[in-house]
Amino acid sequence: MAIALPDCRRLLLLLLCCHLPTALATGDAGAAPVTVEIVQQRAIQRVLDLTGTVTAMRSARLSAATSGLVAGLRVDSGSRVKAGQLLLELDPELAQLQLDSALAQVEQADTGLKDAQRRLAEARTLVPQRSIAESVVRDIEAEVASDEAALHQAQAEAGYRRGILQRHQLRAPFDGVVSAKMTELGEWIDPGQAVLELVALDDVRLDFPVSEDYLADIRPDTPLTFSLSANPGRVFQGSVDTVVPITDPGARTFLLRVLAENPDQRLLPGMSVRAQLHLATGRSGLVVPRDAILRFPDGRVVVWTVDAGVARENLVVTGLGFDSLVEIREGLPAGATVVVEGNEALQNGQRVAPRQTQTGR
Repeated sequence: MAIALPDCRRLLLLLLCCHLPTALATGDAGAAPVTVEIVQQRAIQRVLDLTGTVTAMRSARLSAATSGLVAGLRVDSGSRVKAGQLLLELDPELAQLQLDSALAQVEQADTGLKDAQRRLAEARTLVPQRSIAESVVRDIEAEVASDEAALHQAQAEAGYRRGILQRHQLRAPFDGVVSAKMTELGEWIDPGQAVLELVALDDVRLDFPVSEDYLADIRPDTPLTFSLSANPGRVFQGSVDTVVPITDPGARTFLLRVLAENPDQRLLPGMSVRAQLHLATGRSGLVVPRDAILRFPDGRVVVWTVDAGVARENLVVTGLGFDSLVEIREGLPAGATVVVEGNEALQNGQRVAPRQTQTGR
Protein backbone atom coordinates (compact mmCIF):
# COMPACT_ATOMS: atom_id res chain seq x y z
CA MET A 1 0.00 0.00 0.00
CA ALA A 2 1.47 3.45 -0.96
CA ILE A 3 2.42 5.88 1.81
CA ALA A 4 0.94 9.34 1.63
CA LEU A 5 3.35 12.24 1.04
CA PRO A 6 2.78 13.85 4.48
CA ASP A 7 3.58 10.54 6.10
CA CYS A 8 6.93 10.39 4.26
CA ARG A 9 7.86 13.84 5.50
CA ARG A 10 7.04 12.91 9.07
CA LEU A 11 9.18 9.77 8.77
CA LEU A 12 12.18 11.75 7.41
CA LEU A 13 11.86 14.31 10.22
CA LEU A 14 11.80 11.50 12.77
CA LEU A 15 15.05 10.00 11.37
CA LEU A 16 16.83 13.36 11.46
CA CYS A 17 15.83 13.89 15.06
CA CYS A 18 17.23 10.47 16.00
CA HIS A 19 20.67 11.24 14.47
CA LEU A 20 20.96 14.83 15.65
CA PRO A 21 22.15 14.03 19.22
CA THR A 22 24.95 11.82 17.84
CA ALA A 23 26.18 14.55 15.52
CA LEU A 24 26.09 17.12 18.31
CA ALA A 25 27.96 14.78 20.66
CA THR A 26 30.80 14.26 18.23
CA GLY A 27 31.25 17.95 17.55
CA ASP A 28 31.43 19.52 14.11
CA ALA A 29 30.42 16.90 11.56
CA GLY A 30 32.54 18.64 8.89
CA ALA A 31 35.82 18.61 10.89
CA ALA A 32 38.66 16.67 9.26
CA PRO A 33 40.21 14.00 11.49
CA VAL A 34 43.97 14.53 12.05
CA THR A 35 46.70 13.19 14.31
CA VAL A 36 48.83 15.72 16.14
CA GLU A 37 51.93 15.98 18.31
CA ILE A 38 53.49 18.74 20.40
CA VAL A 39 56.66 20.45 19.18
CA GLN A 40 59.61 19.28 21.31
CA GLN A 41 62.81 20.95 22.46
CA ARG A 42 65.73 18.55 22.08
CA ALA A 43 69.49 18.41 21.66
CA ILE A 44 70.23 18.58 17.96
CA GLN A 45 72.29 15.77 16.48
CA ARG A 46 73.90 15.26 13.13
CA VAL A 47 73.52 11.75 11.64
CA LEU A 48 76.40 10.47 9.54
CA ASP A 49 75.55 7.59 7.19
CA LEU A 50 78.52 5.27 6.64
CA THR A 51 79.24 2.32 4.37
CA GLY A 52 82.10 0.01 5.25
CA THR A 53 83.43 -3.54 5.42
CA VAL A 54 83.71 -6.20 8.12
CA THR A 55 87.35 -7.12 8.69
CA ALA A 56 89.03 -9.65 10.96
CA MET A 57 91.22 -8.42 13.81
CA ARG A 58 93.47 -11.46 13.30
CA SER A 59 94.33 -12.77 9.86
CA ALA A 60 97.52 -14.69 9.02
CA ARG A 61 99.17 -16.13 5.93
CA LEU A 62 100.67 -19.31 7.35
CA SER A 63 103.96 -20.78 6.13
CA ALA A 64 106.23 -23.65 7.12
CA ALA A 65 109.46 -22.88 8.96
CA THR A 66 111.45 -25.35 6.87
CA SER A 67 111.50 -26.69 3.34
CA GLY A 68 110.07 -30.01 2.34
CA LEU A 69 107.56 -32.04 0.35
CA VAL A 70 103.89 -31.72 1.34
CA ALA A 71 102.93 -35.20 2.56
CA GLY A 72 99.71 -34.42 4.45
CA LEU A 73 97.10 -31.69 4.12
CA ARG A 74 94.41 -31.91 6.81
CA VAL A 75 92.26 -28.89 5.86
CA ASP A 76 90.67 -27.20 2.87
CA SER A 77 89.25 -23.75 2.15
CA GLY A 78 86.39 -23.12 4.57
CA SER A 79 87.62 -25.54 7.24
CA ARG A 80 87.09 -24.36 10.83
CA VAL A 81 90.07 -25.10 13.04
CA LYS A 82 91.09 -24.76 16.68
CA ALA A 83 94.34 -23.34 18.01
CA GLY A 84 97.05 -26.03 17.94
CA GLN A 85 95.23 -28.20 15.39
CA LEU A 86 97.47 -29.91 12.81
CA LEU A 87 96.97 -28.36 9.38
CA LEU A 88 99.83 -29.56 7.17
CA GLU A 89 102.69 -32.09 7.30
CA LEU A 90 105.92 -32.23 5.34
CA ASP A 91 107.65 -35.52 4.52
CA PRO A 92 109.65 -36.19 7.75
CA GLU A 93 111.82 -39.11 6.59
CA LEU A 94 115.14 -37.27 6.08
CA ALA A 95 114.61 -35.08 9.14
CA GLN A 96 113.89 -38.17 11.25
CA LEU A 97 117.10 -39.85 10.04
CA GLN A 98 119.11 -36.75 10.88
CA LEU A 99 117.56 -36.70 14.36
CA ASP A 100 118.36 -40.38 14.85
CA SER A 101 122.00 -39.72 13.86
CA ALA A 102 122.20 -36.78 16.28
CA LEU A 103 120.75 -38.90 19.10
CA ALA A 104 123.38 -41.59 18.38
CA GLN A 105 126.09 -38.92 18.68
CA VAL A 106 124.63 -37.93 22.04
CA GLU A 107 124.73 -41.53 23.22
CA GLN A 108 128.32 -41.94 21.99
CA ALA A 109 129.48 -38.73 23.67
CA ASP A 110 127.73 -39.70 26.90
CA THR A 111 129.50 -43.10 26.90
CA GLY A 112 132.90 -41.51 26.30
CA LEU A 113 132.32 -39.01 29.11
CA LYS A 114 131.32 -41.67 31.58
CA ASP A 115 134.43 -43.73 30.73
CA ALA A 116 136.71 -40.73 31.22
CA GLN A 117 135.02 -39.87 34.51
CA ARG A 118 135.53 -43.47 35.71
CA ARG A 119 139.23 -43.42 34.84
CA LEU A 120 139.65 -40.04 36.51
CA ALA A 121 138.10 -41.33 39.73
CA GLU A 122 140.45 -44.34 39.73
CA ALA A 123 143.48 -42.16 39.06
CA ARG A 124 142.67 -39.84 41.93
CA THR A 125 142.60 -42.79 44.36
CA LEU A 126 146.14 -43.70 43.26
CA VAL A 127 147.63 -40.22 43.73
CA PRO A 128 148.10 -40.55 47.56
CA GLN A 129 149.94 -43.81 47.03
CA ARG A 130 152.21 -42.21 44.41
CA SER A 131 151.26 -45.02 42.04
CA ILE A 132 150.43 -42.59 39.20
CA ALA A 133 151.97 -39.38 38.00
CA GLU A 134 150.01 -36.18 38.58
CA SER A 135 150.51 -35.24 34.96
CA VAL A 136 148.51 -38.29 33.93
CA VAL A 137 145.69 -37.23 36.24
CA ARG A 138 145.68 -33.78 34.69
CA ASP A 139 145.54 -35.32 31.22
CA ILE A 140 142.48 -37.39 32.25
CA GLU A 141 140.84 -34.30 33.75
CA ALA A 142 141.32 -32.49 30.42
CA GLU A 143 139.86 -35.47 28.63
CA VAL A 144 136.77 -35.37 30.90
CA ALA A 145 136.28 -31.66 30.19
CA SER A 146 136.61 -32.30 26.44
CA ASP A 147 134.11 -35.16 26.60
CA GLU A 148 131.65 -32.94 28.52
CA ALA A 149 131.89 -30.29 25.80
CA ALA A 150 131.40 -32.94 23.13
CA LEU A 151 128.29 -34.20 24.93
CA HIS A 152 126.82 -30.70 25.17
CA GLN A 153 127.50 -30.15 21.46
CA ALA A 154 125.85 -33.45 20.56
CA GLN A 155 122.84 -32.62 22.72
CA ALA A 156 122.50 -29.22 21.06
CA GLU A 157 122.68 -30.80 17.63
CA ALA A 158 120.01 -33.31 18.63
CA GLY A 159 117.81 -30.50 19.92
CA TYR A 160 118.23 -28.63 16.63
CA ARG A 161 117.34 -31.73 14.62
CA ARG A 162 114.32 -32.35 16.86
CA GLY A 163 113.17 -28.75 16.24
CA ILE A 164 113.58 -29.19 12.49
CA LEU A 165 111.48 -32.35 12.63
CA GLN A 166 108.76 -30.59 14.64
CA ARG A 167 108.70 -27.81 12.06
CA HIS A 168 107.63 -30.33 9.46
CA GLN A 169 104.18 -29.93 11.02
CA LEU A 170 102.18 -26.71 10.62
CA ARG A 171 99.62 -26.05 13.38
CA ALA A 172 96.94 -23.37 13.74
CA PRO A 173 98.11 -20.40 15.85
CA PHE A 174 94.50 -19.42 16.75
CA ASP A 175 90.88 -20.45 16.24
CA GLY A 176 89.52 -19.50 12.85
CA VAL A 177 88.55 -20.48 9.33
CA VAL A 178 90.90 -21.40 6.49
CA SER A 179 90.05 -18.77 3.91
CA ALA A 180 92.55 -19.87 1.25
CA LYS A 181 94.64 -22.95 0.45
CA MET A 182 97.73 -22.22 -1.63
CA THR A 183 99.43 -25.63 -1.86
CA GLU A 184 98.60 -29.25 -2.61
CA LEU A 185 99.93 -32.70 -1.79
CA GLY A 186 103.28 -33.44 -3.48
CA GLU A 187 104.37 -29.80 -3.80
CA TRP A 188 107.78 -28.68 -2.56
CA ILE A 189 107.58 -25.62 -0.33
CA ASP A 190 110.29 -23.33 0.99
CA PRO A 191 110.49 -21.49 4.33
CA GLY A 192 108.32 -18.36 4.32
CA GLN A 193 106.19 -19.53 1.40
CA ALA A 194 102.49 -18.94 2.22
CA VAL A 195 100.54 -22.19 2.11
CA LEU A 196 97.31 -21.37 4.03
CA GLU A 197 95.42 -18.24 5.04
CA LEU A 198 93.67 -18.31 8.42
CA VAL A 199 91.07 -15.77 9.55
CA ALA A 200 89.66 -15.45 13.08
CA LEU A 201 85.87 -15.01 13.21
CA ASP A 202 85.31 -14.28 16.90
CA ASP A 203 87.02 -10.88 16.88
CA VAL A 204 85.93 -8.66 14.00
CA ARG A 205 85.87 -4.93 13.44
CA LEU A 206 84.19 -2.61 11.00
CA ASP A 207 86.26 -0.31 8.82
CA PHE A 208 84.61 2.83 7.42
CA PRO A 209 86.12 5.51 5.20
CA VAL A 210 84.93 8.87 6.56
CA SER A 211 85.29 12.32 5.05
CA GLU A 212 87.98 14.41 6.70
CA ASP A 213 85.33 17.08 7.41
CA TYR A 214 84.11 14.98 10.37
CA LEU A 215 87.51 14.13 11.87
CA ALA A 216 87.24 16.70 14.67
CA ASP A 217 83.72 15.58 15.69
CA ILE A 218 84.29 11.83 16.13
CA ARG A 219 85.57 10.52 19.46
CA PRO A 220 86.49 7.00 20.62
CA ASP A 221 83.68 5.08 22.36
CA THR A 222 81.03 6.99 20.38
CA PRO A 223 78.08 4.55 20.01
CA LEU A 224 76.52 3.76 16.67
CA THR A 225 74.06 1.36 15.07
CA PHE A 226 74.74 -0.70 11.98
CA SER A 227 73.20 -3.37 9.78
CA LEU A 228 74.51 -5.81 7.22
CA SER A 229 73.63 -5.39 3.57
CA ALA A 230 72.86 -9.13 3.56
CA ASN A 231 70.38 -8.71 6.46
CA PRO A 232 69.21 -5.08 6.61
CA GLY A 233 66.34 -5.87 8.98
CA ARG A 234 68.58 -6.70 11.93
CA VAL A 235 70.28 -3.83 13.75
CA PHE A 236 73.53 -4.32 15.68
CA GLN A 237 75.20 -2.12 18.28
CA GLY A 238 78.81 -0.98 18.20
CA SER A 239 81.16 1.76 19.33
CA VAL A 240 84.05 3.65 17.80
CA ASP A 241 87.37 2.02 18.69
CA THR A 242 89.97 3.95 16.75
CA VAL A 243 90.08 7.01 14.55
CA VAL A 244 93.10 6.74 12.26
CA PRO A 245 93.91 10.39 11.48
CA ILE A 246 95.78 9.58 8.28
CA THR A 247 93.80 10.65 5.25
CA ASP A 248 93.77 9.10 1.83
CA PRO A 249 95.21 11.94 -0.30
CA GLY A 250 93.11 10.89 -3.27
CA ALA A 251 89.74 10.55 -1.55
CA ARG A 252 90.34 12.94 1.39
CA THR A 253 89.06 10.32 3.83
CA PHE A 254 90.35 8.79 7.06
CA LEU A 255 89.75 5.34 8.55
CA LEU A 256 87.18 4.82 11.29
CA ARG A 257 87.36 1.45 13.07
CA VAL A 258 84.40 0.18 15.08
CA LEU A 259 84.31 -2.72 17.54
CA ALA A 260 81.27 -4.99 17.38
CA GLU A 261 80.16 -8.05 19.31
CA ASN A 262 79.90 -11.18 17.19
CA PRO A 263 78.76 -14.02 19.48
CA ASP A 264 76.89 -15.98 16.81
CA GLN A 265 79.46 -15.21 14.08
CA ARG A 266 76.95 -13.51 11.81
CA LEU A 267 79.54 -10.87 10.99
CA LEU A 268 81.95 -12.40 8.52
CA PRO A 269 85.06 -10.71 7.10
CA GLY A 270 84.37 -9.15 3.73
CA MET A 271 80.70 -8.39 4.37
CA SER A 272 79.35 -4.96 3.47
CA VAL A 273 77.90 -3.00 6.39
CA ARG A 274 75.92 0.24 6.75
CA ALA A 275 76.01 2.36 9.90
CA GLN A 276 74.59 5.54 11.36
CA LEU A 277 76.80 7.62 13.61
CA HIS A 278 75.13 10.28 15.77
CA LEU A 279 77.32 13.34 16.31
CA ALA A 280 76.46 15.98 18.90
CA THR A 281 76.23 19.54 17.58
CA GLY A 282 76.36 21.19 21.00
CA ARG A 283 73.06 23.03 20.60
CA SER A 284 69.35 22.39 21.16
CA GLY A 285 66.30 23.42 19.17
CA LEU A 286 62.70 22.69 18.19
CA VAL A 287 62.01 19.39 16.44
CA VAL A 288 58.93 17.87 14.82
CA PRO A 289 58.25 14.37 13.46
CA ARG A 290 59.36 13.88 9.86
CA ASP A 291 55.72 13.18 8.85
CA ALA A 292 54.77 16.72 9.84
CA ILE A 293 56.93 18.18 7.04
CA LEU A 294 55.35 18.83 3.62
CA ARG A 295 57.69 19.84 0.79
CA PHE A 296 56.37 21.35 -2.45
CA PRO A 297 57.97 21.56 -5.91
CA ASP A 298 58.20 25.37 -5.66
CA GLY A 299 60.54 25.01 -2.67
CA ARG A 300 58.03 25.73 0.08
CA VAL A 301 58.32 23.71 3.29
CA VAL A 302 55.08 23.66 5.28
CA VAL A 303 54.02 22.43 8.71
CA TRP A 304 50.33 22.47 9.66
CA THR A 305 49.43 23.44 13.19
CA VAL A 306 46.14 23.22 15.09
CA ASP A 307 44.87 26.07 17.23
CA ALA A 308 41.38 25.92 18.81
CA GLY A 309 40.33 23.22 16.37
CA VAL A 310 41.42 25.18 13.27
CA ALA A 311 44.27 24.19 10.93
CA ARG A 312 46.92 26.82 10.14
CA GLU A 313 49.60 26.64 7.46
CA ASN A 314 53.14 27.58 8.57
CA LEU A 315 56.10 28.19 6.29
CA VAL A 316 59.18 26.84 8.08
CA VAL A 317 62.93 26.63 7.66
CA THR A 318 64.27 23.16 8.47
CA GLY A 319 67.64 22.11 9.79
CA LEU A 320 69.16 18.71 10.52
CA GLY A 321 67.20 15.45 10.56
CA PHE A 322 67.80 12.58 12.99
CA ASP A 323 65.82 9.74 14.64
CA SER A 324 62.72 10.42 12.45
CA LEU A 325 62.76 14.04 13.64
CA VAL A 326 63.48 17.27 11.77
CA GLU A 327 64.90 20.44 13.28
CA ILE A 328 62.78 23.58 12.81
CA ARG A 329 64.93 26.69 12.74
CA GLU A 330 62.22 29.21 11.85
CA GLY A 331 58.43 29.32 11.56
CA LEU A 332 57.10 27.53 14.66
CA PRO A 333 56.75 28.58 18.29
CA ALA A 334 57.67 26.29 21.16
CA GLY A 335 54.75 24.15 22.37
CA ALA A 336 52.83 24.34 19.08
CA THR A 337 50.59 21.43 18.09
CA VAL A 338 51.56 20.06 14.66
CA VAL A 339 49.66 17.69 12.38
CA VAL A 340 51.51 14.45 11.58
CA GLU A 341 48.69 12.49 9.89
CA GLY A 342 45.96 13.83 7.63
CA ASN A 343 47.91 16.97 6.67
CA GLU A 344 48.16 16.29 2.92
CA ALA A 345 44.79 17.80 1.93
CA LEU A 346 44.24 20.45 4.62
CA GLN A 347 43.22 24.00 3.79
CA ASN A 348 44.09 27.09 5.75
CA GLY A 349 41.39 27.81 8.34
CA GLN A 350 39.74 24.40 7.99
CA ARG A 351 38.19 22.91 11.12
CA VAL A 352 39.82 19.69 12.28
CA ALA A 353 39.18 17.00 14.90
CA PRO A 354 42.65 16.37 16.40
CA ARG A 355 43.83 13.37 18.33
CA GLN A 356 47.29 12.83 19.74
CA THR A 357 49.56 9.92 18.86
CA GLN A 358 50.49 7.29 21.41
CA THR A 359 53.90 8.95 21.88
CA GLY A 360 52.28 12.31 22.42
CA ARG A 361 49.98 11.21 25.23
